[in-house]
Amino acid sequence: MIAKLLVASILTGLLSGLFIAFYSFLINLMTHLFFMGDPMKTIPTLPTWYLYALPTVAILVVNFIVSHDANVKEYGLNEVADSIVENKMTLSLKTLFLKVFASALSLASGFTVGTEGPSASIGAMIAYHIHKWFKFPKMLVKMMLSIGASAGIAAIFVTPVTGIAFAVEIIAYQFIKQYIGYLILASFVAFSVGIYFLEPIVFLHSQGRSFNFHHLLSHVLFLPFITTFIYFYLFLKKRVLSFIDLEIFNNLSAYRNYIFALIGGGVIGTILVLQPEAAFTGHALVLSLINSETTIPLAVIFTILILRIIGTTVAIYANAVGGIFLPLMSIGALVGYGYAELMIAYAGFDIEPFYFAAVGAAVFMGVIMKLPLTAAVLALETTFDYNVVIGTGVSVVLVEYFSQLYFTIQRRNVTKIERKRKSVETPKEATQQVEEDTVL
Repeated sequence: MIAKLLVASILTGLLSGLFIAFYSFLINLMTHLFFMGDPMKTIPTLPTWYLYALPTVAILVVNFIVSHDANVKEYGLNEVADSIVENKMTLSLKTLFLKVFASALSLASGFTVGTEGPSASIGAMIAYHIHKWFKFPKMLVKMMLSIGASAGIAAIFVTPVTGIAFAVEIIAYQFIKQYIGYLILASFVAFSVGIYFLEPIVFLHSQGRSFNFHHLLSHVLFLPFITTFIYFYLFLKKRVLSFIDLEIFNNLSAYRNYIFALIGGGVIGTILVLQPEAAFTGHALVLSLINSETTIPLAVIFTILILRIIGTTVAIYANAVGGIFLPLMSIGALVGYGYAELMIAYAGFDIEPFYFAAVGAAVFMGVIMKLPLTAAVLALETTFDYNVVIGTGVSVVLVEYFSQLYFTIQRRNVTKIERKRKSVETPKEATQQVEEDTVL
């Protein structure tokens, strides 16, 4: 059994790495086809009607695919694993390819979702089929899915330890002592493939193990600042859009997905017209902010920030197939960069915007997704800078505490109000709402 598990882990890592490299290539190819070149260069030359039509048609196609195969939609790995164990869900190869296409279509048309959710799901699907090929017992389904998710994250982020931490926090904590070695093996194999094809997030200003105490005051002041934007994000997603979904569209449930698809297409089209940098996954935006040495106007920073928050929350309700890991990182990077620019301009602080962009990226993601360990490990693997790592570790815990004074944050981001509402929902309504809240 041990030899078979070792081979299965290597195969999972290898196939996940190759499949995710193909997935990333497909996104780039479709993006350049849709926008007739590099979108940051061609969008100003494209007609306005086209910029609205492209995301609208794309998300309608995605919703059509989801209506015929609900497993294409993003769900939490734990929920997927439980459904498979209880024979409520199967993950076919057709679903795998449809998920890749639907996600690539969502991302290539400008929707502000990330590649990490589908990457984790792709790895999990591959692991699921390897589990079937090797005829492992059903009790190992969750373990194999966690190996696949770990490999998927390791490949897309080109960060093997982050992949392991992600899987441990999401699903693998149940059997970490017995099977951690297989997660490590699959993650490093997938990373070895990913680093050959994909671009990692690299922090060019790393100071290594040296620690600057002059950041302490500015960092303390950063805590309420980023907490405010986390409140804004959660308020928009869990109060405003949820209210629209549950109350306004309550009598139009049969058309709910298509109504939100039209809203999503309109919002993303507006973002493409106003500020193209606020669209897409946010990978290039994070890289730019954490490595920038030039001053970016505050008006530009906060315009992109507000548009990305709106775009990300609307994309989730529109059923765009993708994760929120990278979009949340980009929002946090914008918050951190904008904060530093404000403090330099109006308080005379001698701080580096790129440092707070790096901290903000990890903290915002870690708090919203309730992944503090993954946030700290990601900060370590991408920056190798103790200033960023320590700042992230302390901030993600404190900001999560401050955020939960008003919102009850779970990995599904369920608010107190909604939890009370769910207690009086019918089973069918509750099931529908759970599906909407389990996006990675």
